[in-house]
Amino acid sequence: MSPATASAPTGLTESEVARVRRRSRAAIIAGQVLAGIGMGSTLSAGALLITEVSGSETLSGMAATMATIGAAIAAVPLAALATTRGRAPALATGAVIAAVGACVGLVAAILGWTLLLLAGIVLLGVGTAVNLQARFAATDLSEPNRRGRDLSVVVWATTVGAVLGPNLIGPGADLGAALGLPPLAGPYLFTIGAQLLAAVVYVVGLRPDPLRLATRIGLERPASPEAAPRTADVGGIATGMVATSLSHATMVSVMAMTPVHLVSHGASLELVGLTISLHVLGMYALSPVWGTLADRVGREVTIALGQVLLLAALLLLAVGAESELWVTVGLVMIGLGWSAASVAGATLISESVDVIDRARIQGRADLLMSSAGALGGGFAGLVLAALGYGGLALSATGLSAIVLATLAWRGLRRRAVA
Repeated sequence: MSPATASAPTGLTESEVARVRRRSRAAIIAGQVLAGIGMGSTLSAGALLITEVSGSETLSGMAATMATIGAAIAAVPLAALATTRGRAPALATGAVIAAVGACVGLVAAILGWTLLLLAGIVLLGVGTAVNLQARFAATDLSEPNRRGRDLSVVVWATTVGAVLGPNLIGPGADLGAALGLPPLAGPYLFTIGAQLLAAVVYVVGLRPDPLRLATRIGLERPASPEAAPRTADVGGIATGMVATSLSHATMVSVMAMTPVHLVSHGASLELVGLTISLHVLGMYALSPVWGTLADRVGREVTIALGQVLLLAALLLLAVGAESELWVTVGLVMIGLGWSAASVAGATLISESVDVIDRARIQGRADLLMSSAGALGGGFAGLVLAALGYGGLALSATGLSAIVLATLAWRGLRRRAVA
C-alpha cells in the first residue's frame, strides 16, 4: 500500500491524519482570533475601568499585572488537563474561565468594587494562558520541517485580536450605555461571547484530539514524522525556555515603561497609542517569516537573530531615548526580536520534549515565560526611576547576553557529543 493509504496503528490512514492536522490547525486559529478579539477589547479597557472604579490612576497598571498573574497561575493546571484529557478540554476550559472572568469584571464594574474587578482580570488572564498553549497545540501533529511554520501561523492569528480588540472599546461603551451599564463595562460583553464561542470551536473542531492522537502515534509509530521523540532533549528544552522567558522579560520591561517615558517627555496620547500599536504589529505580523526561517536555517539560528534584533533595539533606545522617533523605531525592533526568539524558542521546546511529557513541559515553559514577564514589568519601574529610560534599555541587554551565552553553550555541548 502507498503511504497515503497505509493504515496506522491508530486506525487512521496517513491521509486521514493529514486531514485531522488541517482541521485542528483551522480550529486553533479560529479560536485564537475569537479569543484575541475579546481579550484585546477587555484588557485595553481594563486600565481605564480600574481608574474609574477605584478613583486612582496609580492602580491602572494593575490590569496588565493581574492578567499576567492569571496566565502564570493557569499554565501548569491547563497543561495537566491537556495531558490527562487532551487539548480540546484544556483550551475550552481556559476559554470558559476567561468568560467567567469577564462576567466577574462586569459585575464589579456595576457594583464599583475594585478588588472584585482585579479578581475578574486575573480570571481573564487565563485566556492568555490558552493563547500560549494554543501555539504548542498547533505543533501536536506537525511534521518536523513544518513545526515552526505551524506554530507561527497561530501566533500570527493573535494579530487580528490585537488590532481589532482595542477598536471595540468604543462600540462596547455604546453597547454598555444602551443597556444601562457603565460604558467601560460594555467590552466585557464582547469578551463573554467571544470566549464562549471559542470554547465551542475547540470542542467541536479538535476531534479527534490532536494531542491524544499524537501521543498514540508516538507510542505506536515512533518513526512517524508526526511523532515527538521518545526521549527528551534536555538541552533543547532548557535553551528554548531561556530564550522565550528572557526575551519576554526584555520586551515587557521596556514596553511597559515606554508610555510613561513618552508622556513624561511631552508626547501626546495619540503618539503613545501609535507607538504601542506599531510595537504589537512587530510582535505578531511577521511571525510566519520567523517560523519559516526556523524550519529552514534552524531554531537556534533564528533565536540568535532575535537576540541581535533585541540588542540593536536596546542600544538604539539607550542612545535615542530623548527622540520620539527613535523610541518608536526601537520598540518596533523589540517586537520583531521578541517574535523571532519566541517562535523559534517555542518550536525548539516543542520538538525537544518526549511524547509522554509534552504538555507538562510546555506548561512549565509557559509558566516560566509569564512569570519572567511579570518580574520584568515589576522591576522595570524601579530601574526607570533609578537609571532613566536609557539605563533601563542598557540593563535589559544583560538578558539577551544570557540567551546568547546559552546558545553558545548548547552549540559547544553538541559539538562535544558529536
